[in-house]
Amino acid sequence: MSIRSLKRMVRTVAWWLAAMAGAQAAAQSQDAYTLVQETTKQVMDVVAAAEAYAEADPERYYGQVQALLDPLIDYRGFARKVMGPYASSDRYRSLDEAGRKKLIDQLDQFTAAMRASLVRTYSKGLLAFGGSRIELDQPAEADSGNRVALQQFIYADRRDPYVVIYQMGREKSGEWKLNNVIIESVNLGEIYRDQFLASARERDGDLDAVIANWTTVVVDVEK
Repeated sequence: MSIRSLKRMVRTVAWWLAAMAGAQAAAQSQDAYTLVQETTKQVMDVVAAAEAYAEADPERYYGQVQALLDPLIDYRGFARKVMGPYASSDRYRSLDEAGRKKLIDQLDQFTAAMRASLVRTYSKGLLAFGGSRIELDQPAEADSGNRVALQQFIYADRRDPYVVIYQMGREKSGEWKLNNVIIESVNLGEIYRDQFLASARERDGDLDAVIANWTTVVVDVEK
């Protein structure tokens, strides 16, 4: 992969990973703003250390990133949203027992595929994401509800900063989880859902084939 391709990848999705990785034990007690603010530094420390070995031992690097992401991202919930109507409650209720079991198995398989694809895509992009200044807007009010949108500015390779919005939700346990991310008006959750639905149409609804051939798209954001 060329340096130019890596930079394009960074401009779109690597910031999400930077903001959301790390601080596993603190996730329940921290407000969303503090969590994003503190974990940005933690994940970039991992990236800085990986520059010395990632090319020779990429699996080691992916594993470290994976360990940071797993406690904080609801991969199954994200995968279900990407599958859209194919994994909806209405569709599940419309199926017989065998159909429901098959759908659950497909959701499990797609969750694993999405998890592996996202981690590798973002990990590669992060290696090109060094030295940029990152500022997170302090919300006007404390996190009083179960949803919050945080706005972040990334000063990278152009005069104006990139604007990233993190849509976060609080679970019953009190932990904050990422629900979606919008980069320069590009809604990644919608992009991945459109990708899944288009692939399902091309394969006449064969979800097994869609899942087996899944590769997370890299969405470029114009300068």
